Amino acid sequence: MMTAAQAILAQLGGDTLFYVGVAVLLIVCLVAIFIFLQFFGLWLQAYMSGANVTIWDLIGMRLRKVDMRTITLSKIQLVKAGIHSISTNDLESHYLARGRVPNVVNALVAAVRANIDLTWKTGCAIDLAGRDILDAVHTSVYPKVIDCPNPASGKVAIDAVAKDGIQLKAKAKVTVRTNIKQLIGGATEETVIARVGEGIVTSIGSAETYKDVLENPDVISRKALEKGLDAGTAFEILSIDIADVDVGENIGARLQADQAEADKRRFQAEAEKRRAMAVAREAEMSATVVENRAKVVLAEAEIPRAIADAFRSGNLGVMDYYRLRNIQADTNMRDSIAKPPADGSQPGPTA
Repeated sequence: MMTAAQAILAQLGGDTLFYVGVAVLLIVCLVAIFIFLQFFGLWLQAYMSGANVTIWDLIGMRLRKVDMRTITLSKIQLVKAGIHSISTNDLESHYLARGRVPNVVNALVAAVRANIDLTWKTGCAIDLAGRDILDAVHTSVYPKVIDCPNPASGKVAIDAVAKDGIQLKAKAKVTVRTNIKQLIGGATEETVIARVGEGIVTSIGSAETYKDVLENPDVISRKALEKGLDAGTAFEILSIDIADVDVGENIGARLQADQAEADKRRFQAEAEKRRAMAVAREAEMSATVVENRAKVVLAEAEIPRAIADAFRSGNLGVMDYYRLRNIQADTNMRDSIAKPPADGSQPGPTA
């Protein structure tokens, strides 16, 4: 038989287990209530909206670290817009791919309202590619105007020269809307601006005179549109409007003046070359004259020797020698008379 002490201990042990069980049950109930309250609001909102989001879906989102509020509200928005083909799993997949789920959902709803052909997969692909799908849908509904050239580039006008050499400065307004089918891989606004600028330059350059362009600026728009400038881009060009055309410089006259100046410098260089060649030729001729004069001096130096030999051999007499000296003196006198004075004065008549 149990003693009184053992009975008391047995009773205390049973009470402890009871209290422990009650405490554990209370904790479990509190945790369940906390979880229920945490998910109940979103579940009730989805249930009342017919979005078909269960408690287990919300718990799974929490475990997968997905923003359950974003997914639930996006699902409700789709259901209310009449789009039932997109499940919460599709929304979670795009969220886990670091996509902008609300942006794509808003774009899809706007596309449905505007009767634009846009699927969920296409919208997700465009969003993951870095494009703003919502802005693209808005641009499809409400076209936007692009300035050509872009003021951000620092240029205020597109410069082009007509065939008569007159420069024209043009500004254009390009109205575009997004082409959803070519948004993936399509060129951006910069390409459209560059192509429109090229078309304007080509149109002005093909004009005979600048007056033709000033009289009919719409010719530029028509020629630019005929080229299909929006091919391969993410936009469809609706119109190209020439906002302003100003007359610039006379490029043709300036180029002709520059060419004339270049020709003048070239001819001057050629003349200087010919002058240098003439100077060199003159120096050569002077050297030749000096050389020939030296030869004459050498030849004259042989005359006294020849006269001496003639005296020795008896071929020249004294009278012959004096007659030769008289002839030389007479020749020198005539040369001095014919030569002008050193001071430049005219020689006077002889007595």
